[in-house]
Amino acid sequence: MMARTLGTQAIPPTPRNEANDPTSLVARFGADQPLHLDCGVALSPLTIAYQTYGALNADKSNAVLICHALTGDQHVANVNPVTGKNGWWETMIGPGKPIDTDRFFVICSNVLASCLGTTGPASLLVDGGAPYALDFPVVTVRDMVRAQAMLVDHLGIDTLFCVAGGSMGGMQVLQWAASYPERVFCAMPIATAAKHSAQNIAFHEVGRQAIMADPDWRGGRYLAEGVRPEKGLAVARMAAHITYLSEPALHRKFGRKLQDRAAPTFSFDADFEIESYLRYQGRSFVERFDANSYLYLTRAMDYFDLAADYDGKLAGAFRGARTRFCVVSFTSDWLFPTSDSRAVVHALNASGASVSFVEIETDKGHDAFLLDVPELFATTKGFIDSAARARGLVEAARG
Repeated sequence: MMARTLGTQAIPPTPRNEANDPTSLVARFGADQPLHLDCGVALSPLTIAYQTYGALNADKSNAVLICHALTGDQHVANVNPVTGKNGWWETMIGPGKPIDTDRFFVICSNVLASCLGTTGPASLLVDGGAPYALDFPVVTVRDMVRAQAMLVDHLGIDTLFCVAGGSMGGMQVLQWAASYPERVFCAMPIATAAKHSAQNIAFHEVGRQAIMADPDWRGGRYLAEGVRPEKGLAVARMAAHITYLSEPALHRKFGRKLQDRAAPTFSFDADFEIESYLRYQGRSFVERFDANSYLYLTRAMDYFDLAADYDGKLAGAFRGARTRFCVVSFTSDWLFPTSDSRAVVHALNASGASVSFVEIETDKGHDAFLLDVPELFATTKGFIDSAARARGLVEAARG
């Protein structure tokens, strides 16, 4: 794990110091370049933390933007500086992989309001001052995309070859296609929807209330007061993590097996393996994520309703689009079920867009887009290769 040094003392990366001094590339925008938010606020200054992989070609036509999910980050294909783990989509991105960094210039930025370097509630209002906390304005998925567009402009790129992502990342992909259709050659929204369902809003509200009920939340001012709402954030993560899985996968992996014991303890200890697993997920999450960021990002997902800007007609969001689409869903994903993806496909068909649709059979649930699913790799590679040929991008020779 990488660490900074202060004098002779090493400082291990934490969510708090990554928020203001990220271990990644950084783009900074001053008061003369405010980000205009849907809530009416002009946000400045603005910092966007990002990573890139591969090389931009001469005519800047091979850029791929990866959009991360709720608790993801910019470290899509490199070791995460906080956790020491490999990038969250290293199975998909790299030399010779479906999104081939020998061919494409891959960009992934930390989304607005997150906590690994892009401006958000954990960012300091001024150098040496207190964090924004709840003084940070509420943001939307469209605001995240506006910030990404500023970064793409900063990198001198006019059009993106591809925009891809799953879950909240898929929402960003759809918003990119709606907001900047002339800038996106092809798009791959995975395991996502054009609006957040009432059930998903309900799950998010449970998580937010768990965080805000923690005495150490302190009205959102916990960083300034030197504490963290660890228990509340852990419970929020536990509840959310259940939605990322499927019952068949849970049964196959855990069933009703006991955790390191031959019989129940007749207590409220973690008797079952699934209980121990969820507690571990909660504990590990609080070490890498900011509680207020969790509030802001879940709210942004809740507000997402792409059709609302087009008189409730989703096809209007894609009218006249020349972007090529590949929409992907998973049979066991009950958080963003296939019906959500079909609604997007129907709207794309109604708008006359070029679209392909793949429903992948797997018992891995919503998180399948992050896991080793050969059908997803094959789908992604086939779509990317076909679009690259149409774009005139020559495949790199391999020795």
